[in-house]
Amino acid sequence: MHVLRQVLLQASRSTAIRSVIETAPGSRQVVRRFVPGTDPQDAVGACADLVGQGLTTSLDHLGEDTTDVEHARRVRDAYVTVLGLLSDAGLTQGGRVEVSVKLSAVGQALGADGEKIALENAREICAAAAAAGTTVTLDMEDHTTTDSTLAVLRELRQDHPSVGAVLQAYLFRTEADCRDLAVAGSRVRLCKGAYKEPPSVAFQAAAEVDLSYVRCLKVLMAGSGYPMVATHDPRMVAIAGALAVTNRRTPGDHEYQMLYGIRPEEQRRLASEGEIVRVYVPYGQEWYGYLMRRLAERPANVAFFLRSLVSRG
Repeated sequence: MHVLRQVLLQASRSTAIRSVIETAPGSRQVVRRFVPGTDPQDAVGACADLVGQGLTTSLDHLGEDTTDVEHARRVRDAYVTVLGLLSDAGLTQGGRVEVSVKLSAVGQALGADGEKIALENAREICAAAAAAGTTVTLDMEDHTTTDSTLAVLRELRQDHPSVGAVLQAYLFRTEADCRDLAVAGSRVRLCKGAYKEPPSVAFQAAAEVDLSYVRCLKVLMAGSGYPMVATHDPRMVAIAGALAVTNRRTPGDHEYQMLYGIRPEEQRRLASEGEIVRVYVPYGQEWYGYLMRRLAERPANVAFFLRSLVSRG
């Protein structure tokens, strides 16, 4: 499984493999299990359906590693547009539907000025989210961007204190970052991590990542912030529930997060028990890298994906 995960993460940046997947007969239909569509209307429709099931959502306009200023602006504008559509559909009030933003998609990778450009674009997205009655969570990417992303987070929270952070349990540094961010009003999504990271900065074995996740979860649940437990692992869901009880938390002061198309029955089960469950909904043309990282997170999905391609082909 470890080897397969590394192969998939390598494949996520391969243009040759991307071309094969994109041109395979029926691939788009299979991808829709994980990505509901490519345009804003697809995204709004998926969010409306999930909200109708008693769930909340975080909407992600797919794309990353933008190396063109104009493209970064177009991504920013896409977020502003979709936030308007979500507001018009009555989906944003109370944060039922928020948006997740990768800073590299809005300019972070643009050289020496990248962080500044990303901050300016993110500010406009945050302002549009606030006008719509909702908020933003900053996605975390590979470890080389962590310090920059947390710096942008601090700047954004001066005017928009509800902006959410994401921390990745497979990084050695994350337990300390949890302590720093487990403060009143701080929304923190804890995930395991989905990028190929070197042994110098990240745990490599799944068991080590799991242990780190639990340590980090203990810090967040004991803190005064708002933990967002991003996992599909039944063990982690159970541990999170036990820690919530131990720390006298109620369903309104933390939430569970899962990906669109993965364990939907579990999403509805938790929601039926009164828990807040937020589904991460990606949309857009740049679905390939996202799909490969999702398969790497749960290699069992690879067999499903390949069987579906063959049957539809």
